[in-house]
Amino acid sequence: MGNTENNTKIEKAVFGGGCFWCTEAVFKMMKGVSLVKPGYAGGSVENPTYDQVSSGKTGHAEVIYIEYDPSTVAYKTLLTVFFASHDPSTLNRQGADVGTQYRSAIFYTTPEQKEVAETMIHEIDVSSSHGDPVVTEVVPLDKFYEAENYHHDYYTNHSESMYCHVVINPKLEKVQKQFAELLKN
Repeated sequence: MGNTENNTKIEKAVFGGGCFWCTEAVFKMMKGVSLVKPGYAGGSVENPTYDQVSSGKTGHAEVIYIEYDPSTVAYKTLLTVFFASHDPSTLNRQGADVGTQYRSAIFYTTPEQKEVAETMIHEIDVSSSHGDPVVTEVVPLDKFYEAENYHHDYYTNHSESMYCHVVINPKLEKVQKQFAELLKN
């Protein structure tokens, strides 16, 4: 956590919700979010590369690192969007992306974040008697490794690609429809 020059308290959150190109695009739209960076967390290799993580052998998940202003957007609200923007009930898979690097994960940075995440998962499981249980792992953030530059702002820089049309656009449309009041203009 840090402070900006105007004394606003900035907090961080780290989520793995499948491909980081998708989750980066979703959270960049949110009010109160000042920074979103794609990267890797949860593995055993120091300074992993995309190729290493993609092999599934490092133990890392593709994640996004978020800096946000909790006076504008609550951590629980970030979690709500996180759970709504991917399938937290599939183990090591999001759509066509398969492997531990695409697992659903919350890497908490404070005991409060852990408590909020675990409570929310319990609430989702209890309220969804017909659905599969949430398999999202909730683990402490050890290290975040920033992804290579060509992964940053992927959607903005490649919005005409087939992947963006087929995979990212539907996620963004869903979030825009469900959470319009939480999004930047």
